[in-house]
Amino acid sequence: MVVSPFVITNDPLKIEQVVQAVYDVTNSTSVRHGAVTSFIGQVRGQNLGKQVLKLEYEAYEPLAIKTFERIEAEAQSRWPDIIIALHHRLGVLAVGETSVAIAASSPHRAESFAACRYAIERIKQIAPIWKHEFFEGGDIWIEGATADPDDEDAREDAYRRACV
Repeated sequence: MVVSPFVITNDPLKIEQVVQAVYDVTNSTSVRHGAVTSFIGQVRGQNLGKQVLKLEYEAYEPLAIKTFERIEAEAQSRWPDIIIALHHRLGVLAVGETSVAIAASSPHRAESFAACRYAIERIKQIAPIWKHEFFEGGDIWIEGATADPDDEDAREDAYRRACV
């Protein structure tokens, strides 16, 4: 079964699937990469000194998928041999559940690590995905993507963070 590299779903995320997605692309193009880096973002139990009860994610799904494709294209302009897979979950998530899973593959580890970090930074900047946090005593919408996708300064900031 071929796994799509860009997924928005209400189903629980599995890191094996996002890693499989980059393997599927590399195998279909006869590219053999030596490094695969993965990242899992989970619902944390505390935020800003408050006990988190749950999160609820919403997205404009068609644009989110296009944004994921854009993020990979941007990363490939910096690291031409990388392949990225991005999966994000929607709906209500309990503390400890995975909200985002990313895999990046490349011929060498440095590019794979950098591309994976770049992907999560850009998701936070430009993906049309919104987070509603519920905590003891209330709830709040966490500011989502606020950068213009064409803003060079925001993109450079993501590159700097990726290459720390």
